[in-house]
Amino acid sequence: LSMFSELKFPVPWGHVAAKAWGPSEGHPVLCLHGWLDNANTFDKLIPLLPRDCYYVAMDFSGHGLSSHRPAGSPYHFLDYVSDVLRVAAALQWRRFTLMGHSMAFLFLLYCFISPQFCFLYPEMVDKLILLESLGFLLAPEDTEAWLKSKRMVIDRLLSLEAKQQMPKARSPEAALQRLLEANRHLTAEGGAILLQRGATETPAG
Repeated sequence: LSMFSELKFPVPWGHVAAKAWGPSEGHPVLCLHGWLDNANTFDKLIPLLPRDCYYVAMDFSGHGLSSHRPAGSPYHFLDYVSDVLRVAAALQWRRFTLMGHSMAFLFLLYCFISPQFCFLYPEMVDKLILLESLGFLLAPEDTEAWLKSKRMVIDRLLSLEAKQQMPKARSPEAALQRLLEANRHLTAEGGAILLQRGATETPAG
């Protein structure tokens, strides 16, 4: 396990980098580094672990060899959770072990990425290993609403990315109708005013 390979996973702003140890057919283990660290966090640990696993340590966006998000974009904890889901999908892992280190000071004290991923996608994680972490703390009365809203945000984002559709061309009338359907508080006059600046004319529509 002292030998590793470098991996890259494409994302809309560039790529997420990772290191992998062990046999690719082994039990999958995704390793998440801590605050201001990178995948090298696990260099000394992985060789001491069972040899029948496939360990992938990713660099979160803006860390290690991964691409930075566009200038001016915040690094919110849900974005890191989305990164984990992107990497799992690229690896075609439906279920895996998650090993997370730290991330104790990301915006809020309880915003640890590994426990949050397990909370949002429990069907994908068979085991959770936490290194220097307290787990995910959430008031019981907030649990269901938090789970539903945050998972919906991530799933919709990744679904839109996967479609990668070109914007549809519509006639001015059809564009106005679509806008009014999406914004039922708008009047036709208000919608037409917004479309003057919110739509681009092309030969197709």
